[in-house]
Amino acid sequence: MIKNSRTLISWGVALATATAATVTMGASTGGPPPPLPADQQTRHTAGEGKEPQTEPQAAERRQIATSVLDKDFTFTLTALRSQTDPQAASVRLQVFTFQDGVWRESDRALVGEVDSWFWFPLTGRHAVCEFSTAGTEPAPVAVSLLITPSIGCSPTANFQIENGQIIPT
Repeated sequence: MIKNSRTLISWGVALATATAATVTMGASTGGPPPPLPADQQTRHTAGEGKEPQTEPQAAERRQIATSVLDKDFTFTLTALRSQTDPQAASVRLQVFTFQDGVWRESDRALVGEVDSWFWFPLTGRHAVCEFSTAGTEPAPVAVSLLITPSIGCSPTANFQIENGQIIPT
């Protein structure tokens, strides 16, 4: 039996069997604020300070959906614009746990392949066709995103969250 289940469909309507989860697109309501994704692309290099060095620019990113379950888990979907093709993007699923009064990232995974999505449909209206989470163990997560308005939604990518770790199914 699935408890604490939420499904977000492209018209912005949330279907629920319990009231423990909230799903928002681009913003959060109530409770602690959702975590900001850590930028893993900017790294300091050896010999820093000897010569001025330019670090790679951080990829443009936009949070496209968030789900909070019982103030224990937060799931986020973030669009990451490609640094090599301005039309392409990747999508990152992140899992955060609330520990000691702070949201801490427990795992992250790509939805699809690197740069396999189009930036503008992902960051536009109705980008999320389905984003479903549940507070069971293992916690199922289902994601379907808009490929383009003319093509429609992608097949659903399914994941399970076990002990805060993402496992593709």
